[in-house]
Amino acid sequence: MDRAPPRGAPRDAVGQRWLGVFAFQAALSTAASALYLTVFSSGRRHPLLGVPSGLLVALAPFLACAATGPLALAFLLSASPHPRPPPLPRRALATSLLAAAGALSVGAAAAMLPEDAGWAAVAGLGFRGAVLGTIFAAHYFVRRRWLLQFPVVQRPLFYGLKMGLLPSGNRALKLSIHAFLLFHFLVFFLPWQFRKGGSVGSQILTEISILIVTAGVSFCLEINYHFVQVAHTRRCSFAPPQSTAAAETNPTEFILETLEQSDPQSLIQYLAYQDLCVVSECNLEPWRRAAFFEESGETYRRIVTACLKPLEEFTSKIAEALEGFSSDQPELMLQQSRLFSAFDDSQICTWCARTLAGLTARSRKEDRYGVAQLTGCNAAVMTTLLSALVAIETCLGKKTNPQPVRSLGPENIRWTNLSTGRKGNGVAIASTQKSGLHKKAYIMADVLRTSVYHILSAFIDDLQANAKPSSLENWISEGRKPVYGSQAVLVQKLILFIEYRAV
Repeated sequence: MDRAPPRGAPRDAVGQRWLGVFAFQAALSTAASALYLTVFSSGRRHPLLGVPSGLLVALAPFLACAATGPLALAFLLSASPHPRPPPLPRRALATSLLAAAGALSVGAAAAMLPEDAGWAAVAGLGFRGAVLGTIFAAHYFVRRRWLLQFPVVQRPLFYGLKMGLLPSGNRALKLSIHAFLLFHFLVFFLPWQFRKGGSVGSQILTEISILIVTAGVSFCLEINYHFVQVAHTRRCSFAPPQSTAAAETNPTEFILETLEQSDPQSLIQYLAYQDLCVVSECNLEPWRRAAFFEESGETYRRIVTACLKPLEEFTSKIAEALEGFSSDQPELMLQQSRLFSAFDDSQICTWCARTLAGLTARSRKEDRYGVAQLTGCNAAVMTTLLSALVAIETCLGKKTNPQPVRSLGPENIRWTNLSTGRKGNGVAIASTQKSGLHKKAYIMADVLRTSVYHILSAFIDDLQANAKPSSLENWISEGRKPVYGSQAVLVQKLILFIEYRAV
């Protein structure tokens, strides 16, 4: 597993993975060129090209390896863990790089052209590759494939690559067919010299050979893209080696510096939150989690603060979108766009909620010094989770007014009318079943409910023994107002969780 870089060079962890991606692309291109060399090598000379076919075949590995440079640079410019698309200049540059990579890769197959072909036919073959690269770029950006998708279950690198072979092959075949059809449509607008001459039979064989090569190049593009996804979404351990002096003195400094000093929404920050979530939930490295509960409580407070910040920002964005709700269509669309931008950080918010729930639940048995309670972090965590959940449920149409205790329960919940968007105090901005926002809101609400239940499962005995609003107020932060909702609403929501009736 990759180790975190030393202090002052946090980007080295991502940089090493990019070097691995480039090495994989070069190895794949060399292997594809070797296969092509075996199949198409011959000692003939092209009368019009004037060079031996063997020389053209020998140039194929160099052209294919040269294509790895633009391909790696295109992924480097565009790949991102954040749902916000890259700027337009980056997308244009990445598209041109992908087109160049396709032209170099397909142009390496010039030796397969018939003997009466000329340099115009070679240029046409390169144009085919440029069309293939452009189609791949269009599919790459339109389908939002630049977004790094972090898997729920981490698999070894070999099995992660193995799972993408069949889907990559299917997409490669579709892209090669699209490029084949588009080129033959564009060929009518090109000069006649770019069209291949020769007999009908030789033209058919050449077209079949070029289609096979195009499918192979498209498959290499898809496998390279899949390798980028697998390599950059693997967990990276932000901790010094266990046998070093840094592991004995301050094993949490690496991850804390990355969380607090790295660029917001960068890949290194995503990897740091992912690693923190794994350490909090699992027993892979219990010595690291034990260091969170050190005697002074400063480490635990910094970790909780780093996780509370994204959740509070997420809740405040939802609260801003819900202010001044109007049923007018333009205003409703503006509020939905604001909510979409709020859910852009849902992956980090998910890791933060799971981290806070895992640490709070484990503090019941692992916190020897009681820093979680003495620092007030338990109340801050519960308040933030419940406030975020109430805000999301408001978007989905639940009422947030305080209800009498006897009327609490799922049977008394009233949902908003989906056609009007308002009923009582409920606002159904995200209640359209066909909207992607509706799905994101339900997923995030489920993560928050699971996190709250995770905490309650550790403290359920104490909470059930003191399940009164006056006693439960200790679990709601008194020093600051919740980001969304009132203290009475959060207390009643907590009562529903204690009675296992929160839905």
